[in-house]
Amino acid sequence: MVGFNKVILIGNLTRNPELRYTPSGTPVVNFPLAVNRRYKQADDQKEEVCYVDIVVFGRQAEHCGQYLSKGDGAIVDGRLQQRRWETEDGQKRSKHEVVAQTVTFLPKKSSSSSSMSGASDDASYETEDYYSEPIP
Repeated sequence: MVGFNKVILIGNLTRNPELRYTPSGTPVVNFPLAVNRRYKQADDQKEEVCYVDIVVFGRQAEHCGQYLSKGDGAIVDGRLQQRRWETEDGQKRSKHEVVAQTVTFLPKKSSSSSSMSGASDDASYETEDYYSEPIP
């Protein structure tokens, strides 16, 4: 059976990106993304937040480290990956994360349109509301 692994997320960074380099010199950046889901249950409007760890490699990682910060919106297109490792005391650990193939920066909020509080309140963006700068 053929598999398909594609993830597209729109959300806000909950921390500043952490840029580091592999021993071979490849840039890699990590940041957590908060993705909101609003739904109606009976007569109540509910909201849940999913926090997803994002990993970006190469030149795009350097751009993310330079231009993104906590609270910024981003569209992440990538694949789901599970990492497994063993701690020093022998316990097995695992973690799911999204390895980004492209990251599109969403425009910063202007102070005049900040009627919503918090970074996680911007759950959706219309197509014409964001811009995309291709990252070589």
